Order: sequence, then structure tokens, then C-alpha cells
Amino acid sequence: MLRPPFSQEPIPIDNWDVIVIGAGAAGLMTCLELPSNLKVLLLNRNTSKVSSSRWAQGGIASVVRQDDSFDLHAEDTLKAGDGLCDFQAVEMLVKEAPGCVERLQNLGMIFDQSSDQLATTLEAAHSRRRVLHVKDRTGRALVEVLEDHIENQKNILHCRGVRVTELLIENKECRGVQVLDGANLYWIKSRAVVLATGGGGHLFTNTTNPAQSSGEGIALAWKAGAAIEDLEFVQFHPTALKFYGAPCFLISEALRGEGAILVDKNGESPVKNLENRDLATRDQVSRAIMKNMHDNNADHVGLDLRYIDPEKIVERFPTILSRCQDYGVNPLNEVIPVAPAAHYWMGGVKTDLNASSTRKGLYAVGEVASTGVHGANRLASNSLMECLVFARKMSSIVLNDLSKFEQLDRSFQEFDIEDPKEDQISIIAEKIDELRKLCWLNLGVSRNKVNMSKFLNCIQNDIDKLNTNDLLNCLEKIKFDQKVKLSERNRRALNLLLDLKNRQITTITLLKACLFREESRGGHYRDDFPDKEKNWECHTRQQLDQKIQKRFIKN
Repeated sequence: MLRPPFSQEPIPIDNWDVIVIGAGAAGLMTCLELPSNLKVLLLNRNTSKVSSSRWAQGGIASVVRQDDSFDLHAEDTLKAGDGLCDFQAVEMLVKEAPGCVERLQNLGMIFDQSSDQLATTLEAAHSRRRVLHVKDRTGRALVEVLEDHIENQKNILHCRGVRVTELLIENKECRGVQVLDGANLYWIKSRAVVLATGGGGHLFTNTTNPAQSSGEGIALAWKAGAAIEDLEFVQFHPTALKFYGAPCFLISEALRGEGAILVDKNGESPVKNLENRDLATRDQVSRAIMKNMHDNNADHVGLDLRYIDPEKIVERFPTILSRCQDYGVNPLNEVIPVAPAAHYWMGGVKTDLNASSTRKGLYAVGEVASTGVHGANRLASNSLMECLVFARKMSSIVLNDLSKFEQLDRSFQEFDIEDPKEDQISIIAEKIDELRKLCWLNLGVSRNKVNMSKFLNCIQNDIDKLNTNDLLNCLEKIKFDQKVKLSERNRRALNLLLDLKNRQITTITLLKACLFREESRGGHYRDDFPDKEKNWECHTRQQLDQKIQKRFIKN
């Protein structure tokens, strides 16, 4: 059930069994897969219905055709992962995918049909047509079906506009969260916590992700002492709309699967030297486009849809067609200006096959997790399926012992920090924008030690300065039995400060991983180490108060 929007009543202290953070596909499916006898609290930072899952266009990968097989799907996934996939995780994904499709159909999701069977399309690096879709708005259709079921579950309380500021760690177990709920700060205890906060594309200036995809779940888990793996592997989608005044709207890869081609300003193909040209892996296509743009002193290339039947474009890709036309581009008779943008994070909170992190009581599902499925580079349309497959593992979640929990009675307390001035709040927002620009310049499609080392010194200085902020430091002083009320100006400032702090933590963790891996592989490209090296066929692991290290594969 849904808590009334903008409710002034705090979330009940009840002994919650599970707190799920994030309400995209991973969070929603997790809630539905948890045993119905558990009391579940779903916390959604947004008051509106926005998530990367909702924006997903392409589709969901699953073997459904007779000319396809689990072995082929696994082979394509492993090849895209460039030597770093966990074979057991990949095997689990491809074998459980058809069951997840059936589960969605039973929930009411209606996939596109072709000749009385599920329609499939081809996307980059797939050897068969296995991507199921709902026109070009598959993610939106999926999330809407899941949301409808969530609101009818009496054991689930869905609270919008609630931000998690900290994970509660007691005796090395995750036992709840601290929240900023409107203007109120307080703690909520639970027997388990599931992170479903999405990825970190919005750390970069150019991204297809919404603003909340800023790696916040990574920062929360890192501060809680959970292991983080493979953050250096960021997938940059080759084709985001690049038009003055328009956002970096994703132009789905499925268009190239249906016959669209890339062209530069001279009418040449920027991917002509790649083995699979327009359908090569995303990292290869993105680098080829960036090189072409540099060589031609251009800020975009073109995507030409005129090789596709116009009726098919109108029927299959109405969202893309409409959004382009909104900004004065008509794909039916002119090329779409596109350029690479940060799209997906292969790394994240390290989890096992049951979605459990290295911190007892803390789980992670979806893009925030590093499951081993994607390796160094994700195969197109495997991400939504990963959400579904690993969410199903929540049906057998292991909870912390209830007897260890004490009932809390909250006492009310006013916040005694002086209100910041408006110009101080504006400065915080400017610092976030500056950090995003630096992240794109230094940790984008191509990286090198000289630029990254300078960036490391810069961001470390900024982190040290922010650590002295009185408003942020007051969070640590809030006791478990307190509810603290903030002024409106302090609430706004705290939200921005939390954004900045979490972005700094996640960015420097990403930066250190990029510096550490001295090779190029998948979504990580170093122009000072352009080749793939056998001795780097391993994962990178980071943990609070520990040095970054290699973790070798045991497949």
C-alpha cells in the first residue's frame, strides 16, 4: 500500500522485517518476491515516478525461440563480459530468464507479438533475436505492472519522498536505516536491508540516466563496510541524442538491430573498421565514435534510420520518434545527431548468487550490485532480466534474529543548526555540477594516469573540506530514539550536501579503481595502457579502511 503523498506522519516504528531502498524494477520486483508474511518497507527517494528502469527502451533478453539456446545466450554474455563474468551467475541468468518472462506475463505484462508468438529483436553482440519488448518503452511497461501489484499488497508500505542517509550497523550486521523523511530525521530498524538504488550514470555530465542515478547505494554500502567490486567498468551507450537544448535522451540500440546505421559528417561510417560495424559491442562503438568526433572536430555523429521501413519506425519506436520531433529532428527524413553518454555500471556492491553482500543483513539487487553476470561489459538487455532473476532470490532471504531488536520510542527534537544563506545553498549545487564535468573529462570513455592523478588530488581536497561541515556532522549525533525536525532551508541544504558527499565518495572510489587497473578491457579504456593483459583477468575489490586489491576468478 502507498503512504499518502507528503504525509507529515513519520513511518511507524513497527518491527520491519525488510527495508527495500529504491523503487525501480529491482526494488519493486524484490518486494513482490519477498515472502508475503514479512512486513516490508519500500523507501523511494522520489516523489515522482522516475527511475532508470522506467526509461529503459530496448527490452528484456531471454531465450524464447527454437533457433536459440541457453548455451548461445550464455556464450554471448560471456563474450561481451570480456573474461570477467562469473559463469555460475551467467548460467543462472540465462536458465531462469524464461521463467521470469512467464512470471511477468502472469502479472499482466503484455509483450509485443509477432505471428501469435512473442516478438523478438536483435541488439548488439547478440547472435540471435532474443530481446522481448513493448514497443520502445519496455522499462516503463514493466515498472507500471509491478507498481500496480505493489500498491495492493497489504504487507508492503511504499513511502515516496524518503531518503536514506545512512545504514545502521550493529555488531557487524545491517539492522536498519537512518532516513530524511520530509523535514524529519530518524532511524528505522529492520531485520534486513535490500539496496535497489540503481547505478551511477549521473556522476557524469553526459548520461542517459536520471538525477537519482548518482551511485548513492555504492556510497551507503561502502560506508557500511561492504565490499565494492569492478567500479571501473562503466558502459557508455554509443547513441544518446546530441542536440542543443535537448537532454541526453537514449536512442535505442534496437534501431541498429533493425537496420539503422551510423554516419559521420562526411557520410562515412565511424565504425567501418570494427568487425561487426554498427552492431559491435557498446564499448567498441563508443570509442570509435569518440575517435571520429575528435578527428573531425565534431560533437556528434549521425544515426540514419532511413534504411528502416518508415511504418516500422512509427509502430515500433513511437517514443524515440516523438522525443526527436519534440526537439526539431525528424528521423524519418534526416539523421539523428548522437554521441556517447554514460549509461550503465557493471560494477557495484559485491553480491553472491543469493544477492547477499559481504555485510550480514545487507542485500543488493539490480544495477547497484556486482553479481558477476556482466563482467567487464554488459550484453544489451541483460540488465532488466538481471533485476528479475536476482529479485527472485529474495523469496529465501535470511533475516537477522528478531530477539536482538529493541522497541524504540521516538522523542521529538528541534535542529539547533543555523540556517544557511541562499547563496551557500547555490554554491553546493554548483560544486555538484563541477564534479560531474570533471568526472566526464577524466573518467569518461578514455582515461589516463596523468589526468586521473590530478583529479584524485582535487577531489581529495574537496572531501577533506566537506568533512568539516557542521550540518553533515550532526547526522552522526542523532540517537536511535530521536526524531529531529529541520527547517526548510536546512532540509534543502542537507539534501544537496548529501548529494555532494555521496557523489564524492562514489567518484573517488571509481577513480581509484580506474587508476588501479593498468590495462584496457570492456568498459574500461586506458589510452596509456591500451591493451588487454592476462594478469588483469581479475576483479578489483575495495572496502572501507582497506587497500584496493585484486580478486582472481574461480570459474
